[in-house]
Amino acid sequence: MMKRNLTLALVLALSSAMGTVHASSAQLRAADAQYAQDREICNDERNDGQRMKCLRAAKSENNRALAAARGGDRYDERNAPRAAACRDCGKVTAVRSARQNGSANALGVIGGGAVGGLLGNQVGGGSGRALATVAGAVGGAYAGKKIQERANAHTVWTVDVQYDNGQRRSFKFNNQPGMQRGDRVRNSGNSIRRS
Repeated sequence: MMKRNLTLALVLALSSAMGTVHASSAQLRAADAQYAQDREICNDERNDGQRMKCLRAAKSENNRALAAARGGDRYDERNAPRAAACRDCGKVTAVRSARQNGSANALGVIGGGAVGGLLGNQVGGGSGRALATVAGAVGGAYAGKKIQERANAHTVWTVDVQYDNGQRRSFKFNNQPGMQRGDRVRNSGNSIRRS
């Protein structure tokens, strides 16, 4: 009976040790896969300083994961490498709005020039009248262009985003985007949406 209990204890000890080795090799593979993904994310960064910062952080996280795997600790959620960062996810850092002049077309310039020319024609006589007509037309054309730009003005909202990988981008909206500082967002085509 004692021999049977000793054999059972030995089998349990061996299977426990085998489970630890298996878990450690799984941790090493997971750490290597995570590090490869993190480097790929970092390499997408256009700013050299941000890219280097990202790579240092990825290496530090990889070293921590490798140390946990080699330390013989059992594989569990606390020692598991972090899930891959979402490339398209980030946080809104600012929302700004600004009034932007619209565009002017030939109608504003021609209309302003005609009105300015008519008003200039009312001033003076002889060659002075001709000069006032030309000056009125030029001034009226400029004024007509500016009036049309103001009439077509609209509000533009700019949303600044800092992505989880450190990148920063700004997105412009012609309508109120319904986002505020601190909102979590993700890319949606050439724009963003709340996540």
